Amino acid sequence: MTSIALLGGGKMGEALLAGLVKSGHPIDQLCFTERHPERAREVTERHGVAARDLAVAVPGADTLVVAVKPQDIEPLLAELDKLLRPGTLVVSLCAGLTTALFERSLPENTPVIRVMPNTPMLVGEAMSAISPGRHATEEHLVEVEGMLASVGRVVRVPERQQDAVTALSGSGPAYFFYLVESMIEAGVLLGMARPLATELVVQSALGAARMLRETGEHPAVLREAVTSPAGTTSAALRELDRHGTRTALTAAIEAACRRSSELGAS
Repeated sequence: MTSIALLGGGKMGEALLAGLVKSGHPIDQLCFTERHPERAREVTERHGVAARDLAVAVPGADTLVVAVKPQDIEPLLAELDKLLRPGTLVVSLCAGLTTALFERSLPENTPVIRVMPNTPMLVGEAMSAISPGRHATEEHLVEVEGMLASVGRVVRVPERQQDAVTALSGSGPAYFFYLVESMIEAGVLLGMARPLATELVVQSALGAARMLRETGEHPAVLREAVTSPAGTTSAALRELDRHGTRTALTAAIEAACRRSSELGAS
């Protein structure tokens, strides 16, 4: 069984760790690093996985999962360059950072796979997109797909599409949360108690998502099924169109894509 060291015990790192444990990966083949001792103790108590120093975790791993903030990557890569065993697979969960950045900083021929996950990883419903670096093989891709399948769904994309992935699914949950928040506030404005408005909207969002997944229908078809001529839904959609909602959403996703590209270049 592959030995995995997860560098970074934040929310996303812990979510992946929990998924691996739940999927049956042996706990003695897992470890993580975390700068803050109190946080390290919390993660260990919840999942039974040992926290290790970087100097111990890195040489003992077949696969390293890097789950640190992008601004922390340069000093970490300098340390990894000295500690990494030849052939160790490096998996990056760092938004905006290219495989080329890792390959330049790590020992020659190090296989690197870039991953763009999203926060539903915390509930086992992530959407993760993976892209191989120059030295990653099909075997490496299959390994990473299996690892990420423990916390959601996985697709392969060319690395040139990762900025678009970041804008669409990486940031995507925030767009849905924004819409849900706005709908709840509208319910309150109409005189409804906030807990009731929240229950109505959240369950509607969950049901709509399941319909999209389970029916396989195009969203336009499902939307039309709810929209009676001259009815309430029609009136609401007309207002959304009048305010340019579709255009605004497209512009927002384009802005997120540009920002992802900027982060990768900085």
